[in-house]
Amino acid sequence: MRTYDFTPLYRATVGFDRMASLLDRAMTADTATTYPPYNIEKLGENEYRVSIAVAGFTAEELSIESRDNAVVVTARKAETSEKRTYLHRGIATRAFEKSFQLADHVHVTGARHADGMLHIELERQVPEALKPRRIEIANGKAAPELEGTSETVEA
Repeated sequence: MRTYDFTPLYRATVGFDRMASLLDRAMTADTATTYPPYNIEKLGENEYRVSIAVAGFTAEELSIESRDNAVVVTARKAETSEKRTYLHRGIATRAFEKSFQLADHVHVTGARHADGMLHIELERQVPEALKPRRIEIANGKAAPELEGTSETVEA
């Protein structure tokens, strides 16, 4: 596997720390755990869904937190005093914490737990100030005079 040194990027730029750390994480993604399995879907131009297989967990044992341009899902199985003897245990209910980095202006709009799946709804909400706007072009040969710009100079 190749390793890239982003030190020159840190020395020559200001404010791109998040991008460099995102690239670092992407390069080490091969060693990351794959538990629990999940899907990321694009539902529309600005809508996304993250679906995580959480078989064996109740909604009360799951936690979703949105922080620092990331959504973090945590699961902790409640302790039971019930003693069980398994002949085969194939359903993993071990605790986990899964983090998903979000682009700018992507926000969590809802979540639901059904049929062993946790669905997290995301939407890109670009502020009006950042949306493209059309500039009208005035028709005419002479530039319009601006109010308060014509001054007379007395000698």
